[in-house]
Amino acid sequence: QVQLVESGGGSVQAGGSLRLSCAYFGYTYSMPCMGWFRQAPGKEREGVAAIYTGIGTTYPADSVKGRFTISQDNAKNTLYLQMNSLKPDDTAMYYCAALSGRLGGVCTGSGYWGRGTQVTVSS
Repeated sequence: QVQLVESGGGSVQAGGSLRLSCAYFGYTYSMPCMGWFRQAPGKEREGVAAIYTGIGTTYPADSVKGRFTISQDNAKNTLYLQMNSLKPDDTAMYYCAALSGRLGGVCTGSGYWGRGTQVTVSS
């Protein structure tokens, strides 16, 4: 059974940094795309960054490009999201996912999701 567990969320002031981690257990390589998504209250879920695990290519969303970096440590079965220069608009619940496909720079298709970790950025 595949399980994804996020950690590292918290409350920071604007301009600060956080690093989110997603430990995955029982991961199957039939899910070639791993990514981070976020959802703020009253808004739709949006893709933040993705990594195509077979190639290692990363795809940050335009809204976070230059500020957020996605990376993966296969030895530790962990996905990371380094978030710098945080803004109040980055406040959301952040989820990691392992999905079957990719459309542009966003993981898509069927797969597995974590339960999320809250990030709150104050001005």
